Amino acid sequence: MGSADDYALGQDSMPQEGVPQGTVSKHQWSDSNIYPGTETDYWVYVPAQYSDDNPACVIVFQDGEAYVEPEGEVRAATVMDNLIHAGEMPVTIGVFINPSKKEQPWDMRETQYVPINDTYARFVIEEILPEVEKDYKLVDDASGRAIAGMSDGGLVSFTVGWHRPDYFSKVISHIGSYTRLRGGSEYPYLIRKTRGNPKPIRVFLQDGMNDLNIFEGNWTLANMAMESALMFARYDYRFEMGSGGHTLEHGGAIFPDTLRWIWRDYPGVKPQPVDQSVLAGEWDLVTNVYGYVVASKLEIFG
Repeated sequence: MGSADDYALGQDSMPQEGVPQGTVSKHQWSDSNIYPGTETDYWVYVPAQYSDDNPACVIVFQDGEAYVEPEGEVRAATVMDNLIHAGEMPVTIGVFINPSKKEQPWDMRETQYVPINDTYARFVIEEILPEVEKDYKLVDDASGRAIAGMSDGGLVSFTVGWHRPDYFSKVISHIGSYTRLRGGSEYPYLIRKTRGNPKPIRVFLQDGMNDLNIFEGNWTLANMAMESALMFARYDYRFEMGSGGHTLEHGGAIFPDTLRWIWRDYPGVKPQPVDQSVLAGEWDLVTNVYGYVVASKLEIFG
C-alpha cells in the first residue's frame, strides 16, 4: 500500500535511451449530435511501432489532458512508449478526451460523466473514435480496447464498459466516484446481480484511504463497496488501495503495472513472470457466507 511519499514515478514513466517515442497530436470535435453545440478537445497518441498494415489496440482516457501531460502525474504516452517497446503491452493508440465545452471549458463534465446511462459511450463510439479511424486503423474486437479515467472520469469509464462490454473489455478507474445516490452508488448492487453471468469486462480499481468524504459520499468506502461486489460476482478485477487522497499520484505511480495487468494475456504480449515463492506457505482462509464464518487453511508448496 505504501505512504503518499512512496508515490514517485519510476523508470517506466521516464523517457528511456533506445526506446522510440510515439507522437501526440491535438484535435477538436465540434460537430456532435449527441452533445449539440459543444466543442471537445482530444489528443491522439500514436506509437512509433504503428503500421497501417496492422490495426492497433486502443485505450481511451477521460480527463485526457491530465493523463497525456508529459510532465504530469501519469505521463501515459511515455509509459506506453516503454511498455510497447518491451513487448509488455500491444501496439496501442491512446485517445485522450477532455470534457466538452458549451460556454466555458469543461462545463459539460458533470453532464457527460455522472449519468450511468449509455449516452457518453455512444459519444465515444459513434463520434470520437470514427474521427480517429479516419487516420488510423483500430482493432475491431473488444479484447483490444480499454477505457480509463479518474474521479467522475473513472465512473464514466466504468459506465462505458458496463453498457458496452461488446466494445470495451478493459476498464481502469482511478479514485472513481461511485458515490452519488441514483448514480454511481448503484453499481455495487448492479454488479452483485450479475453473479453467475458477469459482464465480460476486466476492471482495475485504484483509490486512497484519504480520498474525499463529503456530502455526496465517501469515495474510499464507495470503492471498497465496488471491490466487494466485483469479488462477490466473480469478475476479473484488481483493487489497489493506497494512503493518498483525491489525486492521480498513486494511480500514476502504479500506471505501468496497471497496463501490464490489463493487457497481460493479449496475443503477442510478453507474459509476466510469477514468483512462486511469494505464494508458498500456509494461508488462513476465511469465508463469510450469509453471516456464517467458515475458517480453513491452505498450504502451498514452493
